[in-house]
Amino acid sequence: MLSIVGFITIVIIVAILLRGKTIPIIPLIIIPIIAALVTGFGLADIGGFFTEGAEKVMNVAIMFIFAILYFGLMQQVGLFDPLINRMIQITQGNVVTISVGTVIIAAIAHLDGSGASTFLITIPALLPLYQRMKMNPYFMLLLIGGSASIMNMLPWAGPLGRAAAVLEMNVTELWRPLIPIQVIGMLLMIGLAIFLGLMEKRRIERKYGSTSFVIEEVKEQVSKKEEKPKFLWFNLLLTILVVIMLVWGVLPAGLVFMIALSIALIVNFSTADEQNETIRKHAGNALTMGTIILAAGSFLGILTGTGMLDSIATDTVKIIPNAISPYIHLIIGFLGMPFDLLLSTDAYYFALLPVAEQIGLTFGIPSLSTTYAMIVGNIVGTFVSPFSPALWLALGLAGLEMGKHIRYSFFWLWGVSIVLLIVSYIMGLI
Repeated sequence: MLSIVGFITIVIIVAILLRGKTIPIIPLIIIPIIAALVTGFGLADIGGFFTEGAEKVMNVAIMFIFAILYFGLMQQVGLFDPLINRMIQITQGNVVTISVGTVIIAAIAHLDGSGASTFLITIPALLPLYQRMKMNPYFMLLLIGGSASIMNMLPWAGPLGRAAAVLEMNVTELWRPLIPIQVIGMLLMIGLAIFLGLMEKRRIERKYGSTSFVIEEVKEQVSKKEEKPKFLWFNLLLTILVVIMLVWGVLPAGLVFMIALSIALIVNFSTADEQNETIRKHAGNALTMGTIILAAGSFLGILTGTGMLDSIATDTVKIIPNAISPYIHLIIGFLGMPFDLLLSTDAYYFALLPVAEQIGLTFGIPSLSTTYAMIVGNIVGTFVSPFSPALWLALGLAGLEMGKHIRYSFFWLWGVSIVLLIVSYIMGLI
C-alpha cells in the first residue's frame, strides 16, 4: 500500500512539474499530505513529518535566500560584466568553446563535492555570458549538472560514502576503481558539450543570423572605454572570499552570505533607501526559492516519515521476475536515472542497495559489482532529480523551471549514464 501510494504521489508531482502549469510549491505541499491521509496517518503525524522535513532544509533555505540576494546585487552593480566581455573576446563568440569551458569550470568547482557551492560559483558567472550569447540557459544547466555529477563520484561527495557505509568498507577503496570511469565520464561530457554546442550554434544562427552581433557589441563597448563598475575590485575580492569560505566550511553557508550581503550593501549603496530598493529588487526570486525549498522539505519529510520511499525501494526489487534476477544489478544500473525521479539519494543507497545486494549474492553476483552498477547508473542524474536540494538552488539562481530542465537534460544525461555502464562492464568493474 505504501509503495503504491508513494509511487503514484511521486508520478503525479513529477507530471505536474513537467507540465509547468502551477508553481512547484502547490504539488510539493498538497499531494504528499493527501497521500499521507490516504495511507492512514493523522494530522498530528503529518505535522511531525513536516517539522522533521522542514528542519532538515531550514539551513538550505536560509542559504538560498541570502545567496540569491547577494548574487543579484553583484549582477546589479556589474561585477560580472568585465569578465563576460573578456570571455567573449577570448572565445570570439564561439559557442562550442564556451560549452566545453562550462564543463571544465563545473568540474573544477565541484572538487569540494558540494553541489550547492558548485552552482553558487558557476551559475552567477556563466549565466550572463549565456544570456549575452543568446544561448539556452537550460543547456548551461545540463552541462554544469552533468559535469558536477561525474565529479560526484569523489569519496567526500556523498553517494560513495553512503554506499561504503552499506558495504562496511573504506570509501577510498570503493572510489579507486571508479577513477577511470570518472575520466571517461568527463570526456563524454566534453563530447556532449561539443555536439550540443554545434546544435546550439546552428539554432542561434537560424534565429539571429550569427553570433557576430555579440562580438561587435563588445568591441563597441571597449572602443567607448566604458568605465569599470564602481567598487569592482572590492566586490570581486569579497566574492572570492565568499567562495573560499564556502569551500573551507568554517561557517555555515547561510551565515557567510548574510555577512557578505550586509557588507556589499554598505559599500555599494550609501543610503537606507538605496539598500531597501536593492533588497526589494531581488526579493521576489529569493522568496520564491525559499518557499520552494521549504515545500520540498515538507514533501521529503512526509514521504520519508510515512515510510513510502523505503517501501518503494524494497518492493521494486521484490516484483522483479526470477528469470531476470541474475541481472538485477545491471537492470537497476540501467534504470538508475529514472530512479532519480522516484527516490532520494538516501532511499536509493540505504534502502534499495541493501536489498539489491542480497538478491545479487544469491545468484553469485559480488556485492561490489552490484554497488558499482548502481553508482555508475544513477550518479550522472544527481542534478536532474527533484529530490536534490542543490538543483533547486541552481534553478533559483538561473531563473529556470524544474519541469523544463528535466525535459531538456534527462535523456542526454541518461545516455551518458548508459554508455558509462557499458564501459564499466567492458572494463570488468561490473
